[in-house]
Amino acid sequence: MSNFTPDLVQSVDPRTAIPAAPILILVPAPIASLHAAGVAPADDGDTRVLGLGLMRRTVMAARRAGYGQVYFLARDHAAPPGIATIPNWSQLAAAFVTSRTAPLLIAPAAILSEIDWLERLAETQIEPIAWAAVPHRIVMLAAAAIPDVLAVLDAEGGAYDLTAVQDRLTRRFGSPAPIPVGVDPMIIVTSTDVRVAERRLLRMLIKETDGFMARHVERPISLQISRCLAPTAVTPNQITMVSVAVGLSGAPFFVSALWPWQTVGALLLLAHSILDGCDGELARLRFQESRWGGVLDFWGDNVVHIATFSCMAAGWSLSAAATWPFLLGAAAVLGNLGSAGFVYWWLMRAKDDSGPLFTSVSTVPNRRLARLLDAASRRDFIYLVLILALLGKSNWVLLLASLGTPIFFFLLVFLALRERLPKIPTTSGA
Repeated sequence: MSNFTPDLVQSVDPRTAIPAAPILILVPAPIASLHAAGVAPADDGDTRVLGLGLMRRTVMAARRAGYGQVYFLARDHAAPPGIATIPNWSQLAAAFVTSRTAPLLIAPAAILSEIDWLERLAETQIEPIAWAAVPHRIVMLAAAAIPDVLAVLDAEGGAYDLTAVQDRLTRRFGSPAPIPVGVDPMIIVTSTDVRVAERRLLRMLIKETDGFMARHVERPISLQISRCLAPTAVTPNQITMVSVAVGLSGAPFFVSALWPWQTVGALLLLAHSILDGCDGELARLRFQESRWGGVLDFWGDNVVHIATFSCMAAGWSLSAAATWPFLLGAAAVLGNLGSAGFVYWWLMRAKDDSGPLFTSVSTVPNRRLARLLDAASRRDFIYLVLILALLGKSNWVLLLASLGTPIFFFLLVFLALRERLPKIPTTSGA
């Protein structure tokens, strides 16, 4: 058996206790067919897509989707480091007992594993003694059928690729039932498929919460940057720090009253926003999300906004030869700081790192006021900064922020109190 890393698997011995969760078995494709298709495996034998080998991606995606274990049916094929291996079906059979309630999935090692369809398969129920399939891509076995099926697969020298598995099951148990969910996994067969798979993974990084300009302007740029960074050793937190540095470098340009300098500052603020999307994209591509990364990203954005408002106040004070613009700056900074601190205390403080640390300003994001405040917190305001900077009027941004951020803060508090207070039941009259 190959060596493995503890963060990916708990044990390579399938005879040990397995939790009641779906198990995923990866079977190899014939080496000759891969070479004929023009797919060049990496040095460790695992074809890489956006910096991660397919089998390593499968292990990490399956873990995130709640699977108990992922095994590679090794036989004569070498497994990449970090992948739990079994030599044949009989050793796997020893791990399963009739009391198991979780299904077993079999897929090619060259499958592009995505959390979405892995989760849907984990929730799919099929007949107790049936098998289902997505032809040439997925075989799903009901728990009650697993011992008999594994015995069939291990007989007569064994079945060691998905085509052989499906042929043998069809002869023994009849045609499979279709998997009753919209599962459409991709198999990496050619070098062209690698590029298609990259585009598929990148599209999944687009958030439903992205504003219009973020979705259509920033996200296409940030995705291409993330695509280039994925195979490198650059970490998401390093990208966050670069993003914050770019944003802070743009703030002093707003001290000037001249539109060219203000425009440079606005463009650097836009570059900060684009890079700010890359850290999360890179973390999701590599399964490197962490609580520290989420906190760093959240407060880094707010530090950039606070620095920008402060420099705008200083610039307006210099051009007006007065101190009152500092009052507007203080209102904007305190409103921003209060809102960020309240969101962190109310929503983010107790969250773990199993998902995005910040997704909404409310615990009930579907309410009308919550949707309004979520929309106001998106980054599309940066384009207003750019337009006003081109006119030399970035001080108007400060005026709007001095009014908007305190109002935003008080609405956050109101929303939290409304969610905290118990609902008063209403009764109809006789």
